[in-house]
Amino acid sequence: MPSHPESDSAVDSPASDAAGFAGRVRSAVKWRWGTQVAAQIITWTSTIMVVRLLEPTDYGLFAMTQVVLTALAILNGQSFATSLVQTKHIDERRIGQIFGLLLLFNGSMALIQFLFAPYAAAYFGEPLVADMLRIQAVIFLTVPFTALPSELLARRLEFRKQGQVNMACAVIGAVTALALAWLGFGVWALVYAPIAMFVCRAIGLTIAARLWVRPVFDPRGAWDLVTFGGTLTLCQIFWIIQSQSDIVIAGRTMSTYNLGLYSEALFLTLIVTGRFLPPINEVALAAYSELHRAAKPLGPYFLKTARMVMMVTAPIYIGLALTSEAAILTLFGEKWAGMIPIAGGLALVMPFMALHFICSPVTNAMGRTNVYLTTSITGAIIMPLAFLWGVQAGAMGLVHAWWLAAPLLCTITLTLTLPRIGVSPFALLKELAPIALACGIMTIVVLGLQRLAPFGSPLLDLAWNGIAGASVYGATFWFGWNAMVRETWDMLRNREASTNPATI
Repeated sequence: MPSHPESDSAVDSPASDAAGFAGRVRSAVKWRWGTQVAAQIITWTSTIMVVRLLEPTDYGLFAMTQVVLTALAILNGQSFATSLVQTKHIDERRIGQIFGLLLLFNGSMALIQFLFAPYAAAYFGEPLVADMLRIQAVIFLTVPFTALPSELLARRLEFRKQGQVNMACAVIGAVTALALAWLGFGVWALVYAPIAMFVCRAIGLTIAARLWVRPVFDPRGAWDLVTFGGTLTLCQIFWIIQSQSDIVIAGRTMSTYNLGLYSEALFLTLIVTGRFLPPINEVALAAYSELHRAAKPLGPYFLKTARMVMMVTAPIYIGLALTSEAAILTLFGEKWAGMIPIAGGLALVMPFMALHFICSPVTNAMGRTNVYLTTSITGAIIMPLAFLWGVQAGAMGLVHAWWLAAPLLCTITLTLTLPRIGVSPFALLKELAPIALACGIMTIVVLGLQRLAPFGSPLLDLAWNGIAGASVYGATFWFGWNAMVRETWDMLRNREASTNPATI
């Protein structure tokens, strides 16, 4: 089998070439995040149409299978592939060793899920879950052929090919889901669409990366990769406990209908943190790692990254909380009206989760995975305890649990992260205070408009309040912090290369 190993010289452009580095980071963000946005537009257009064809019960059943699939996915070896981004040295043998680990881990996970399926179905009391899980086990067999090429492309900050593949997969997944839902396949539309996407991505990335390697099952010489990847895997285990505990706890006490409402509301509110921030984190890890290898301080770059992320995510979530009724009725229809208070309540705390999510890449790039591990363990304790308390009051009780747990977890994460990168809490607050004030002004204006000038039509109310809120938020920044707006815009357009060219 021919191989195309990646040498260090091919992947490690000198960080001293700051202008070139900044350009590569900027291009990576545009392609990775831009194509993610485009892919999500395609996916959500299809999702909204599929939601109208399916029932909340279908989404409740699907949520049950996702608990198992997501729990096992933490052992798929993706973290070992990620170690290739952070390490200083890679060669053909080390790449082959990671490929071997990926094959072993994912073959085992596919077999375990297939055999465990009946027990999961018995736990939830839904026999159909067993058949769904057996078929979904195919997804694990595609992972080695997506993880390896995607991480090697990420190390070189080459996200254009990944973006193109992801766009194609989004189209295939959307068409598959919509066609099967239209033809009356019910919940199976939700099962087969992701499988089609994973298979497409495996084929596409393998071709795009032009990387054909032989698996190596001898781990000698790869201890640093195993250690780094193993720590990240532990972090993922605790993250799964944190993120899936609400469904596990609620799955035995709530009806599939109410569980479907909650799971879809959570999915809606996690669009930004769950779909748009991971691409930013992928680029950030690669960029921070290259800067750290060049002995550059990471604190200033983290502050600017935090500011840009919160400038986008905070108004989106506050806006969703303010317009949840109009948004749900417009996008999902009357039968999903039960989602309104759930989605609105969850949206209020998601800015805290966004800030929590962007912390791990900076310390991981420094090789300090112990920080990420500590925050992951903390989340795996705080969130389940909160959900156990809140589930007694149903779906809104889970929302109240989020209100308590998310700000606490974010505070702990920042407390552990900021000292490691040389950033004071005051410096972070200084960057984020204008965003909080702008969101506050936007809230006052939108609430006033809702009281004084309601249209009575969900679509018109959503459009009017959305445009008004975005205009007020933008105007507040333009007239109150014009220099911050210009700095961010100039940075994105590469106008500050001479003074601070390596800004992420």
